[in-house]
Amino acid sequence: MDKRGFRTNLFKVLFQFEFCEPEQMQDKLSLFLQEEGIVREQDYKSLEKKLTDIINHLPELDAKIEAYSNGWKKERIGKAELAILRLAIYEVLFDDIPDAVAINEAVELAKLYTDEKAPGFINGILGKVAREKEL
Repeated sequence: MDKRGFRTNLFKVLFQFEFCEPEQMQDKLSLFLQEEGIVREQDYKSLEKKLTDIINHLPELDAKIEAYSNGWKKERIGKAELAILRLAIYEVLFDDIPDAVAINEAVELAKLYTDEKAPGFINGILGKVAREKEL
């Protein structure tokens, strides 16, 4: 699986996370991978590890989202937008992916899976997170 496919699949599983209990995530991930035809053990382990790490950082990720979303509470943000933001903020803060790549990939996901205003909203929040990180 290439990096873009990996990120897209991770986004889709994070999106599903909003509709289930944390203890159901393992089953959701397995079912998702079967439905998508992802059978390589390495892909499964990589997605599982990254998903677990993102979930472990949710309080910090959500705090960044609320801090930079101009008064919008997390509950008001669309589920797809929330999943994209969580993934991208995780990549900016905790992954070895260049900030510009993480932001660009998040905007591209938003163009595919959200409404027309969301890419700008996501880009704005991620730009603030990246600038804060540089300080």
